[in-house]
Amino acid sequence: MLVNFDCSAMWLKEPRWIVDAFNVDPLYLKHDQQGSAPDYRHWQIPLGRRFRALKLWFVLRLYGVENLQKHIRKHIALAHLFENLCTSDERFELFEEVTMGLVCFRLKGSNEINEELLRRINGRGKIHLVPSKIDDVYFLRLAICSRFSEES
Repeated sequence: MLVNFDCSAMWLKEPRWIVDAFNVDPLYLKHDQQGSAPDYRHWQIPLGRRFRALKLWFVLRLYGVENLQKHIRKHIALAHLFENLCTSDERFELFEEVTMGLVCFRLKGSNEINEELLRRINGRGKIHLVPSKIDDVYFLRLAICSRFSEES
């Protein structure tokens, strides 16, 4: 959602449980404002973590709900466009139902031919696909998630 890969949102019904589990309160961190506001250093293991939440906050503020919805819907539409390209070409098959901007597909045939397809696509450097394997079936994953993704 327009932030680094390692940033995610966590919705908590009882934030106190997280604070109780990860509380770090050495003497050198005590101050006279304790308890006046949530102390987010207690919300995960590393005390010196990067402040990724600020990046997410800026995205939410700059884009707003409507533009984020447009952004996500565009990626979903592009994924379905690629899905249609795969289903209209008898050489390809979908491995799984399209979810959001993720299309899992493969060339019909052996795992080796799909490994070669991945090598050639990624070797060109214009797009990057990621492989996966379930029950010894090798397939390719097209994740449409860049703000620069466009139909061509």
